[in-house]
Amino acid sequence: MELKVLGSGSSGNCYLLQNENETLIIECGLPYKTILNGLNFNLSNVVGCLISHEHKDHSKAANDLINNGIDIYLSEGTIAGIEFTDINSGYRINKLISEKTIKIGSFIILPFETEHDANEPLGFLIYHNDIGKLLFITDSYYCKYKFSDIDHVMIECNYSLEILKEKQLPQTLKGRIIKSHFELDNVKNFLKTTDLNDTKEILLIHLSDGNSNSEQFKTEIERLTGKPTYIADKGLEINL
Repeated sequence: MELKVLGSGSSGNCYLLQNENETLIIECGLPYKTILNGLNFNLSNVVGCLISHEHKDHSKAANDLINNGIDIYLSEGTIAGIEFTDINSGYRINKLISEKTIKIGSFIILPFETEHDANEPLGFLIYHNDIGKLLFITDSYYCKYKFSDIDHVMIECNYSLEILKEKQLPQTLKGRIIKSHFELDNVKNFLKTTDLNDTKEILLIHLSDGNSNSEQFKTEIERLTGKPTYIADKGLEINL
């Protein structure tokens, strides 16, 4: 199975998990045409789209997806935060409940609560026979859960407090960043408490354009975990 990054960051997030038979979209925060192009204009094997929360950089194309026959999966709070344009497509809007497993195609999804300035944000533990367990956490300054036997990690590493302190930004903005996104040291602390014995790689997602240093983040995470670490740049493809 391949993981394909169509976009990662405040300008828009979208990731594809693809094998020969099916595709799971994670986040749809890019223009629909961009996502369609990333799918090679083939929607026939798309089993659904997971949406972590309602902010536009994660949900921008939600209406376009459901209007083109793709089911979306998101929390009740996230549903309330998105303005849906076609009431007749409501059957394609599927409510996720934290810690309640759901099957989407051959993917088994366990949603869990995250911490962000959104209505009811979620992270996802994704299982598939081809790849084992994939952990996905974005837009969360903290994770209260502990995980074991994780094969692949996709985790936000948005900013460094050291870099943020040096920036000439309004304190209100700095405060929002601190209370809504995963900071480098917090990511490292989380990974220390996570069973990474079987982990094949770590993908750092949703890096801030101005408050991150991709090479520093990659080096520090690799040094800490001993695992190959990648930055989720647009166009990156990883064979899982």
